[in-house]
Amino acid sequence: MTTHQTSSLLVGLAAVVFLARVLGMLARRLNQPAVIGEVLAGIALGPTLFHGALSDALFPAGIRPLLAALAAVGVAAFMFLVGLEWDAAMIRGSGSLAATVSFSSVLLPFGLGMLLALYLMDDYGTGDRTAFMLFMGIAMSITAFPVLARILTDRRMSRSPLGVVALACASIDDVLAWSLLAAVIAVSGSAGPDQWRILLAVPYLLAMLFVVRPLLRRFVARRPALTLTPTVFAAVLVGLLLSAAATEWVGLHYIFGAFLFGVILPREGSERLRADVHERLGHLSGTLLLPVFFLVAGLQVDLSGLDAGGLGALGLILLVAVGGKFTGAFAAARLNRMPLRQSAALATLMNTRGLTELIVLNVGLQLGFLDRDLYSLMVVMAVVTTAMAGPLLSWIIGRPTDPDAPRPPAHPTAATPSATTTAPATGTGTEHAAGTVGTPA
Repeated sequence: MTTHQTSSLLVGLAAVVFLARVLGMLARRLNQPAVIGEVLAGIALGPTLFHGALSDALFPAGIRPLLAALAAVGVAAFMFLVGLEWDAAMIRGSGSLAATVSFSSVLLPFGLGMLLALYLMDDYGTGDRTAFMLFMGIAMSITAFPVLARILTDRRMSRSPLGVVALACASIDDVLAWSLLAAVIAVSGSAGPDQWRILLAVPYLLAMLFVVRPLLRRFVARRPALTLTPTVFAAVLVGLLLSAAATEWVGLHYIFGAFLFGVILPREGSERLRADVHERLGHLSGTLLLPVFFLVAGLQVDLSGLDAGGLGALGLILLVAVGGKFTGAFAAARLNRMPLRQSAALATLMNTRGLTELIVLNVGLQLGFLDRDLYSLMVVMAVVTTAMAGPLLSWIIGRPTDPDAPRPPAHPTAATPSATTTAPATGTGTEHAAGTVGTPA
């Protein structure tokens, strides 16, 4: 790197960290998830404003690959933290209601998204009709567990019956969405001539679940006093990066390996260790790395040329995304005899998309499932659906009362049913990583 590139990189990083923090704090003051402000910071630094003059000045072409690399590390860390907080016990304890709502709130928007893709194919299609349709279905089906959890925490609802069901539904949605995305990547041929490597994904998954996880569980069980020393933290980082690299190499995407490594880390007997890993890595990724990801995502968003046709497409995207998700969740909840208002609140919560949606959209852009114009519209959809969740929830069930009521502890010390609903948040900084259950995602 030249001296000019180094100074440009450092100044650019300072700008994005500062703006993301300021707009994130402003969003929180407006009772919105911090991720709303951080995404808007990335868009503001992109080509949408000033016809790209600002982004070209702050982030010249020579440093953008470095920014993309930092963003990839941030996304890997975020996905690891999401996996770290994913708890199968939450799903097992939620009964059939969560499973029914989850499947309905995924399948209906998935099907509608595929139909919408057929309509948008002529204007926004990238060549492979099947891959485009499947990806649009997935993009419409996302629920962001971290954002949903943060909303529940802020309203002191994470241990309420509605909160427990919503968290369980979001957990199931996460698994369904990532599984569908992995399947689409596997069948799309995006790995090129090395497509045979995708066959190694199943053995790798089985090895992680049935070999590595038991070994880690045994290792932790024999060391009840294990703490997060620099060596232990380094070992966690090495495992995270190697697992991410493995799934990238086999032709999936590094996000799956990072998520999987978080899932397999032992839960029993390591609550304090997990909380410390979450806090240390969450602050690092949330303060520096994820804002860089928002920047990289924002550099690909260009709304400066949005015309009537683009606005029409955006309206259809919002209609399918909001209507499909809400209708699927609401209908399933009512069929399970959930009260009307509670059903509407649950359906509203399932419409939060946040950072999780952005990650999926960036995967689609990288692999050629989306073009830049449609990507820009989908990012707007992610912001709008996330921003509307809180106000709609207030309208349906009212604002939280007793603002001075104590919140549940940030890091549960026992794997009780209630503790599983108060997992730490994954996300950026204290707003994302240190909350009781939330993150932007």
